[in-house]
Amino acid sequence: MERHGCHSATQEYPHPFIHEVKLTSTQRIRGVLLGCVLTPLRVALTVLCFLVMWPLARLRLAGLSEEARARPVEGWRRWLLHPFMLWLSRLAFFFLGFLWVEVKGRRADLKEAPVLVVAPHSSFMDMVVLMPTQLPTVVSRSENTSLPVVGALLEFNQSVMVSRTDHESRKKAVAQVTERVTSNGYWPQMLMFPEGTTTNGSALIKFKPGAFLAGLPVQPVLLRYPNKPDTVRWTYKGTSWKQAVWHTTSQLYTRVTIEFLPVYSPSQEEKDDPNLYADNVQKLMAKALGIPSTAYVMEGRVPVEKLGGLSLPLESPARKALKLLRGGGLGAPQLAAALDRMIDRCRSGARGSKVSTEELSLVLGLTDVDTDDAIRDIYSKDETVDLRPLYLTVAALSGCVGFKPLLHTAFTLFDAEGQSRLSAEELTDLMAALLDFPQRHTAELYAQAAGCGALTEENLLRVLTTDPTYHRVASEYMRPEEAGSRPADGKTVNNNRSTHNDNKKFE
Repeated sequence: MERHGCHSATQEYPHPFIHEVKLTSTQRIRGVLLGCVLTPLRVALTVLCFLVMWPLARLRLAGLSEEARARPVEGWRRWLLHPFMLWLSRLAFFFLGFLWVEVKGRRADLKEAPVLVVAPHSSFMDMVVLMPTQLPTVVSRSENTSLPVVGALLEFNQSVMVSRTDHESRKKAVAQVTERVTSNGYWPQMLMFPEGTTTNGSALIKFKPGAFLAGLPVQPVLLRYPNKPDTVRWTYKGTSWKQAVWHTTSQLYTRVTIEFLPVYSPSQEEKDDPNLYADNVQKLMAKALGIPSTAYVMEGRVPVEKLGGLSLPLESPARKALKLLRGGGLGAPQLAAALDRMIDRCRSGARGSKVSTEELSLVLGLTDVDTDDAIRDIYSKDETVDLRPLYLTVAALSGCVGFKPLLHTAFTLFDAEGQSRLSAEELTDLMAALLDFPQRHTAELYAQAAGCGALTEENLLRVLTTDPTYHRVASEYMRPEEAGSRPADGKTVNNNRSTHNDNKKFE
């Protein structure tokens, strides 16, 4: 499914992974006065609730064998402890300032929809949704099991645990989720946040397919915080979780609205393609929220946009490097000379494309130590810097080299055997250098460019400049800053360039 993402979800933020609490002077003064009283009181009462919940949570599975723990809890452990934990959970959020929770729509029962999908995901305070949904089971990071109280609550919930860095753990988690949602009512309802990370709520990022793999009906659940100021959200950059707690608990109250949408039953095509199923539910929920649906994801703790299997960083390292180079005194002639030195070094078979951090300043012609260090921090994975991504990205974004000659240079740099063709692995390395970000899923691009034969430079250029999806890599992502497609701050600028002018870039 092709996605035309909105590079600037709002004028305030360049993308949905940044959030700052905006306070007027009056709000700031009131927050300090109320926070000095309300925050310590509310935090203390909430902590007290969790301290009571801790031993009760451990009691639920105490004395059970591993075999029994792998089955849903029944008997007194459920009918006695579950309602009590539900009440304590609601009390904890009441103490945090969520005095009431507005609920719209009807929650589907287990037989109607074994999975509840909730969006947007804003912060750890989203757990407030667990109360109206009667504490369904969730999926959580395995690292959370070592946290005080939280680990006990996850155990109580019989959560599915997954390590994001362990492939086998992810496979096991998928199997567990599939087993539970297809158990025909044996396991309780599951609740999942398909975005997989928190955002500022200005757009929905790409849904992960985990909740949709079984091809069963799901119920979309919308989570809104209609508050001014917006204090709850905690994202990749901006307000920290401590600041979010302070600002939220220093308000008189925090409003939250939970809306249950009608159950979504997948078509046969969606059952066969979980990614299509996830994309369609994402679009449905985004429309109901009145915000864009995007192809943005968090990959390796870096915000990226997915484009036909490629990962395009929303905050381009190359644009930051180019800004640093220009700030370090490299005008157009000096930058062109530096690019010549870089490509000469890359083509020198004796020494190769990698330079030590000490050599980098000589190659770049920098005299400012701070600028040199900043460039090195962007491009250095160890004690060396690979000049290929630095050359390719800076040459493109500075406008010194057109895309067609740039791709020719890239092709020759990564054609290790000199056979005028690239292997799948070499294409992955080439695209990683061009986009200055590791690429893991270039199979689709390789299949299009190689066809039934070899991946030649001509075929790759054809796909990158004519295919509607990959055309964006050259025409937008790698467009020089002067052309205005994506400035250094990441915001999109509307640009009514003609097709003729766009195509001149490839010459």
